[in-house]
Amino acid sequence: MEQRISFLTVAVRDLDASRAFYCRGLGWAAELDVPGEVVMIQAGERLVLSLWAEAAFEAEVGPVGRGPGVAPFTLSHNVATREEVDAVLATAAAAGADPVHAAVDREWGGYTGYFGDPDGYRWEVAWNPGPIGRKVLP
Repeated sequence: MEQRISFLTVAVRDLDASRAFYCRGLGWAAELDVPGEVVMIQAGERLVLSLWAEAAFEAEVGPVGRGPGVAPFTLSHNVATREEVDAVLATAAAAGADPVHAAVDREWGGYTGYFGDPDGYRWEVAWNPGPIGRKVLP
């Protein structure tokens, strides 16, 4: 198996709200949009973010677990400067994101903050000045 991820698929409770947040609010473009089923957004050169209506997700993958807390993973959007972190967080807030954590300097030398999308998935917006941080930038 090659070392890569092709699709990142998340189950969403309200596909229309997720479409509005990502496409209108954040300004991302849908590559495939099937009303009531799925919105697919090219999120990288070879990576697609798939927002899948929860009922269809459960029919194919299995029941979605529920409970207190947040999903035990984050999505990350890395940028080239500290200033871009603040700008992206402001754009997400204007789109209706939950402002989970304002950007702060991290002990490892970066600058990051978090927001939540309509389903509560946590997005980290990060400036990572190290080699691995530069590796993921366009």
